[in-house]
Amino acid sequence: MAVVRERLPQGRYGRSADERADRRLMITGAVLGALAVALLGWYGYHSIAGQSVSGELIKFKRVSASSVEAHLEVRKRSGATGTCTLRSLAEDGTEVGRKDVRFTKGETRVDEIVTIRTTESATATELVGCTTD
Repeated sequence: MAVVRERLPQGRYGRSADERADRRLMITGAVLGALAVALLGWYGYHSIAGQSVSGELIKFKRVSASSVEAHLEVRKRSGATGTCTLRSLAEDGTEVGRKDVRFTKGETRVDEIVTIRTTESATATELVGCTTD
């Protein structure tokens, strides 16, 4: 008696070379994507946590056509020194006043009202940013 073997349909069982290549590409893409997310998270954490001085403009009030009072709150590490920059803007968006406020060692939270002199009437005041010395 002769044994007859049936041939299985090609491509039905097992993986073809294309499927193996697709799987490798998917694994490589997943690893690179996870690495990119990890690097982005690391960069974001260090750019925010690395700041030793941060500020917030609570409110501002136009006192006269030539001055503005700004309520500035600064949080910093104990012993850190830094500078926060405020600027006042006219109605058309041009800068009409700028002031650098310096904070020295001491408290970790500074709450201060700052007067900014302006060249004309200001309609807005903004905190440009804070830097460490």
